[in-house]
Amino acid sequence: MASYSIDPDELLALGERLHADYVSAEPYPHSVIDDFFPQHVVDAALESFPAPGDLEWRKFDRAQEKKLSSDQERSLPEAVRQLIWEMNSQVFLQFLQNLTGIEGLLPDPRLIGGGMHQIERGGRLGVHVDFNRHPTSKLDRRLNVLLYLNKDWSEDYGGHFEMWDRQMERCVQRVLPIFNRLVVFSTTETSWHGHPHPLTCPEDRTRKSLALYYYTNGRPDSEVAETHSTKFRTRPGETVENKREPLRLRDFVPPVLTRWRSR
Repeated sequence: MASYSIDPDELLALGERLHADYVSAEPYPHSVIDDFFPQHVVDAALESFPAPGDLEWRKFDRAQEKKLSSDQERSLPEAVRQLIWEMNSQVFLQFLQNLTGIEGLLPDPRLIGGGMHQIERGGRLGVHVDFNRHPTSKLDRRLNVLLYLNKDWSEDYGGHFEMWDRQMERCVQRVLPIFNRLVVFSTTETSWHGHPHPLTCPEDRTRKSLALYYYTNGRPDSEVAETHSTKFRTRPGETVENKREPLRLRDFVPPVLTRWRSR
């Protein structure tokens, strides 16, 4: 039987240590944790990560986003699949609860909207808030977890993950998507985030990440809103040409279903 890549007791203790920083972070609760998984685990995931032409990726090509994604479990390389299974495990869920203070977290084995993400040179993801309810279970989306898989990633390549204030007036945090960096943040109606600047990496490089989302049955009354799909917002002074129809929840349903830098 496969063992956890991180000692469970150490992982749970890490969540407890970082809890106070998480809940007080600006512009909304989040943590950025470097060197999160053992080196050999993320090395294996990166080595097996499919190139843009090696898989039937789901392609998003609209004014607000240009990226590739894959949420089909059987198409995931074994090393990626094992990593995702660990991030959906009881121990990892308890770590997230210790970190965030959000009780009753549930994973999404269907990986709707998540899984493997890849952005090629020139791609971007405009600033947005995410769809707020799971399209099939109707659970409330509460957390996003991003694991970056980009070795030797230069500041010049761009691809920074940006967190904006609730009024969408300024970027408060910019996070470079470097290898084995984990980002956890709470999702609400004002957790504006994205990768809004077109990627400037060399043509033979891509911005790779794993994305997992976590849910609860209900949420605090102050956070309740009508069910909605992804909402994009323009930044101050930004214009978006050829604006297309907004994303719908069914855009994320598979066809078969019609900073804290120290541990």
